[in-house]
Amino acid sequence: MKKLLLIAASLVLVAATAFGQAKKPSLMVIPSNVWCSQNGYMNEIDVQGQTIFSPDYSRALSNDADLTLVISKIGGLMADRGFQLKQLKAASDAINRRAMENAAIQSKSGAEVQTNAYMEIRNQARADIVLELTWKVNEMGPKRSITYILDAIDAYTSKQVASASGTGQPSFTAEVPVLLEEAVNSHMDEFCDRLQNHFDDLLENGREMTLNINVFDGNDLGIDLETEFDGKELREIIEDWVYENTVSHRYNLADDSELYMNFTEVRMPIYDEKGRPLAANAFARGLVKHLQAAPYLIERSKLMNKGLGEAQVIIGDK
Repeated sequence: MKKLLLIAASLVLVAATAFGQAKKPSLMVIPSNVWCSQNGYMNEIDVQGQTIFSPDYSRALSNDADLTLVISKIGGLMADRGFQLKQLKAASDAINRRAMENAAIQSKSGAEVQTNAYMEIRNQARADIVLELTWKVNEMGPKRSITYILDAIDAYTSKQVASASGTGQPSFTAEVPVLLEEAVNSHMDEFCDRLQNHFDDLLENGREMTLNINVFDGNDLGIDLETEFDGKELREIIEDWVYENTVSHRYNLADDSELYMNFTEVRMPIYDEKGRPLAANAFARGLVKHLQAAPYLIERSKLMNKGLGEAQVIIGDK
C-alpha cells in the first residue's frame, strides 16, 4: 500500500509539473495603426497610383519615449505570466537593414521594391500572436487617466483572438506606463486565459493557413489540374496530399477548376519535425517536393510566400 501511495504521489507531481510548464505562445507588442496615425507615425506609399498608409515603427520607437516604456510595461506583465516575448525594436532594426539593401534594387522601369511594414514585422518576428495597443491619456484638472484597447491578433491568420479595453482610475501620477498598468491589470488574467486557450487549440488542432494552387496557362509541361497520372487527376492528387498532411485532415477546398484550387482553413502542424514553428510556405514546400517525385515528376513549380499564413504554388514554370 505504501508503495502504491508513493507511485500515485509521483504521478501527481509529474502531472503538476507538466501543467506548470505548459507551452505558451510567443507574443509581440506593437502600437496599433490607429495610434500610429493619431501620433503622426504613418508613411504614405504610392502603389500604382493608389496611396497606401503604412506604420513607421522605427520612427515611432526613436521619437516617442512613452511608446518604448509602454511596450516594455505590457511586455513585462505578459512575461510575469510566463509568455514568450519577441521585441518590436529588434524586428524593426532587422527590417531596416534589409530595406537599405532593397533600396538599391530597382526594376528596369526604376520602381523600387515595395514592402508592408506591418506584414514585414509579423514575418520577421514570427510571433504566434501580435498584441496591438492603442491608448489615450485623459486630462481632468490635475488628475490623469488612460483609456486603452489591447487587441490580440493571430499573426498567421490576422484573426482577433482576444481583446481588452477600459479606462483606469484618475490619478495624480504623470507616468503613462504606470497609468496603463493600473488600467489593464484588472482585465489581464482573463485576457491571458483567452490567449492560452487559443494557443492550446493550435497545439491540438493545428495552425490555420490558406493554400492557393495555380497553373501557368500554356506552360511548357502541357499540364493542368485535370491532367491524369495513373488514372487520377492532378487536383485529386493535390487534395489527397493536403488531406494526408493536415492535422486531423482538417481543411476546406473553397474553389477549384482546371487551373486553380483554393484551400482555406487548412490546419497545418504548428511545428515541423525539428520542433521549429511552421510557416505556410514551408508547409507548401512539402507539396512541391511531392509533385517533383515519381510518378508525377513535375519539376517546375513556383512557390510564393504570401506571409506566415498563406502560400501559393504555381505549377508549370519557375
